[in-house]
Amino acid sequence: MKNFKQSRGWRNNNPLNIRRGEKWQGLVSEPTDTTFCQFITMSHGYRAGVKCMMSYYRLFCQTGKAWRIDNIVSRWAPPNENKTMKYIGHVCELMGREPGDYALQSPLTVPGRYDLALLICAMTCVETGCPPSAVPVGV
Repeated sequence: MKNFKQSRGWRNNNPLNIRRGEKWQGLVSEPTDTTFCQFITMSHGYRAGVKCMMSYYRLFCQTGKAWRIDNIVSRWAPPNENKTMKYIGHVCELMGREPGDYALQSPLTVPGRYDLALLICAMTCVETGCPPSAVPVGV
């Protein structure tokens, strides 16, 4: 995308392109997008993204599934809707991982919170087409 700020996720303050359905904190009162959430601020969009990822973590723990980049992205961007393997590869590259290095630390640990922040940054770049330097820090 030539100008990532024109992407749907950026316009909606929804950097991970979360679909409508949940009653997230910070949703706009009169949305114009019928498919994806629209948030008042980018911070609200990131908050919802982190909450989604934490719900995935709990689900994975309950079902015995590994907390790994490939498992997370496969659930987030399933093959019936996306080029999931390409998405996984791009996320790994943006996170500075070697191909096939999917393991993440538990987000309940300090290193795991760092992994989660990198994951969300990388997913933002894939979803909106922005460069990593454009992802707001400390939102």
